[in-house]
Amino acid sequence: MSTSSGRATTGDGSGTGIRLHAPAPGWALDADVVVVGSGVAGLTVALRCAAAGRRTVVVTKARLDDGSTRWAQGGIAAALGEGDTPEQHLDDTLVAGAGLCDETAVRLLVTEGPGAVRRLIATGAEFDRDADTGEIELTREGGHHRRRIAHAGGDATGAEISRALVEAVHAAGIETVENALVLDLLQDAEGRTAGVTLHVMGEGQHDGVGAVHAPAVILATGGMGQVFSATTNPSVSTGDGVALALRAGAEVSDLEFVQFHPTVLFLGPDAEGQQPLVSEAVRGEGAYLVDADGVRFMTGQHELAELAPRDIVAKGIMRRMQEQDARHMYLDARHFGREMWEQRFPTILAACRSHGIDPVTEPIPVAPAAHYASGGVRTDLRGRTTVPGLYACGEVACTGVHGANRLASNSLLEGLVFAERIAEDIVAHPPAPAAPGVPVPYRGPLLPAEARLDIQRIMTQGAGVLRSADSLRAAADALDSLYAAALYNLEIHGKTAEPGVDTWEATNLLCVARVLVAAARRREETRGCHWREDHPERDDAEWRRHLVVRLSRTEKRALVVTETDTADFPSVDTPLRTPVHPILSQES
Repeated sequence: MSTSSGRATTGDGSGTGIRLHAPAPGWALDADVVVVGSGVAGLTVALRCAAAGRRTVVVTKARLDDGSTRWAQGGIAAALGEGDTPEQHLDDTLVAGAGLCDETAVRLLVTEGPGAVRRLIATGAEFDRDADTGEIELTREGGHHRRRIAHAGGDATGAEISRALVEAVHAAGIETVENALVLDLLQDAEGRTAGVTLHVMGEGQHDGVGAVHAPAVILATGGMGQVFSATTNPSVSTGDGVALALRAGAEVSDLEFVQFHPTVLFLGPDAEGQQPLVSEAVRGEGAYLVDADGVRFMTGQHELAELAPRDIVAKGIMRRMQEQDARHMYLDARHFGREMWEQRFPTILAACRSHGIDPVTEPIPVAPAAHYASGGVRTDLRGRTTVPGLYACGEVACTGVHGANRLASNSLLEGLVFAERIAEDIVAHPPAPAAPGVPVPYRGPLLPAEARLDIQRIMTQGAGVLRSADSLRAAADALDSLYAAALYNLEIHGKTAEPGVDTWEATNLLCVARVLVAAARRREETRGCHWREDHPERDDAEWRRHLVVRLSRTEKRALVVTETDTADFPSVDTPLRTPVHPILSQES
């Protein structure tokens, strides 16, 4: 059997059959398309689908304007400047991706990117422009050899993009469900997408657990930074989309490549949760990284010094910290002067001052923190996953664009470009309606809410910037112990944690943490933002390939890790059921 888009269904039931413990839906909506997430990717695809006459519902975990996009400071990368070309943007992206980018996907991104940015401007986004010429002002960030970063409000690009898209969604009359945590994918007996279940957190027209029925679901849920103790991600970034996709039977890839932003405001060794970001654009405008003695330690380490790709800068900072037994380094931009700080970086200036640091007169203490997941739910060039009717775009997706390390400010562009392509695919090839007869799923154990802190500390200690076989083994053992305790209580005593937002989030975090650690253990090399102290060199002969992970359909507690043959992804039309290399199964 096949869908109208020509893709074969799995034919083996509702994904893995594993679902979160939750009450049965007490209300329901019907739609043609349901978009989960309200960042640049989610709102762009919603606008395009609604404009084509598809009944579209947007589900978002917080308020419509409270996704990860609004926290983006630096800007959006595209070949918009004089003398710049998509080919040059492609070259910089491939270098940053450390040999693991899918070149076809990157070429698509950089070629379609400028047009997508112009359509964003037509939607209402206002970028900073030169007062004399009226041209869009462009800056540089790490890994870029040209000024190609468009920004807004100095360092408030994400907030401006979010404002414009939210206003456009309201103007279009698109139905939205806010304060809603998505739980699981609804699927028919053939494994086709039939909608989502969700829990609305006590506000708005709906409350409690409900469902949105639709043959097309787009995951645009953002990242999973909250799996670590310190991150630039908001508190809602708990990997919900990746965990949902895994339970539905989808494949994820490249989860070992977590980008740690080099310059996050250091608030102390015990700081947890969302930390203030100091945008790479500060270095793009000429700030220096220095140690406590004022020495510029990145000079000589890379031709671009402080503007090297993020993995290189993060490693440079960590090495210097190790050499000097220091907890942080410094970002020195005192030479900017007060006027430049106030006009170009007002958000960062205010954040620093709120923590007692004045960048106008003193260096800023900085250290790396979890920032961006280069991997995610595996998709093709139209955003389609291995589950019929399920799409993914933005940080939750793995399109092959980022490879082993995302090039700065390519993320907003990826969200725009692939959101437009998803909408085009849904309009041109509407997913077939799901058939009746959804099977009764297996309910896995829920973790107690307090497990969230345990997971974050385990991951920070064992799978952070620096990794080794020993640290990853310890992390895997500790995560397995958390799961085993929850499973024992469920299967032996018939008990599990009380269903609720905190326990669902903790359970999702454990799911993505275990996948990340399994992939990181398997990849025995250092590449991009995956840094193995026990395998310090890049190994193209053995590891210029992707690791694809799924949940076993036959063993409810197993992860299956498969290697691709090359850096290019195989088609999503045929999920990788038979590994091309030995399976690594791991008890959950």
